[in-house]
Amino acid sequence: MNSLYALMLACLVFVFGLSGCGMIESFLMNTSQMTAEELLMEGNAAMRNKEYVRASKYYKKLKENHPFSEHTELAEIGLADASFFAGEYSQAEAAYKEFESLHPGHTHINYILLQIGVSNLKQFQSIDLPQDNIAEALEYFHRVRDLFPESPYAEKAKQYIRQCHRYQAEHEIFVADFYQRRNKFLSAWERYQFVLDEYPEFNDIQEYAAQQARAAYFKYQQSRSEQEHIERYGSWKQWFDWL
Repeated sequence: MNSLYALMLACLVFVFGLSGCGMIESFLMNTSQMTAEELLMEGNAAMRNKEYVRASKYYKKLKENHPFSEHTELAEIGLADASFFAGEYSQAEAAYKEFESLHPGHTHINYILLQIGVSNLKQFQSIDLPQDNIAEALEYFHRVRDLFPESPYAEKAKQYIRQCHRYQAEHEIFVADFYQRRNKFLSAWERYQFVLDEYPEFNDIQEYAAQQARAAYFKYQQSRSEQEHIERYGSWKQWFDWL
């Protein structure tokens, strides 16, 4: 009986293997005969249906089969977008950057720059980790805002800039609180003061930073006075040998 099951399983694997190969061959045959415009349309249709893997296949075939077509650049953008909307933000960032380097004067370069910024922003993980992605995202959002002020993407860039600033302010607060908990009051005060100077647009953060800055500065002055007293008169413990 076991040998019968094994034989049936082997047959199923063989049949499905042939079916899979047939599907692949069918796709290759169909796409090889399609024009660049048809491939682009199929890719775009797949994107609208949120079939990002399928869309990527059509865009890649367009690039391979029609490298000099007028539609090839749109396929390159489509490939980057497919990665982005599939949540593969690091891969999307690389694809957008490649497009920027190859076509710096393209009509849609403002969109590409915005998407590089958003791809970085989407890779943000937590305020307690390094903020390299946020810093790079800001660089691209500023470029969109400053180079294309009349573009519809400029307003979006401004909104993303505010979001990035919020993350940066929260990161600075996190670091300041870290110093405060470890009695590094001067470092804490400097961080809180930095937030007060650099991020005035967030009322809740400003209120918290101001309160904590006052407390940190008071504790710093207090610890400084105690240290000066010890340096001048010594610690009171030295008068009690039994301690």
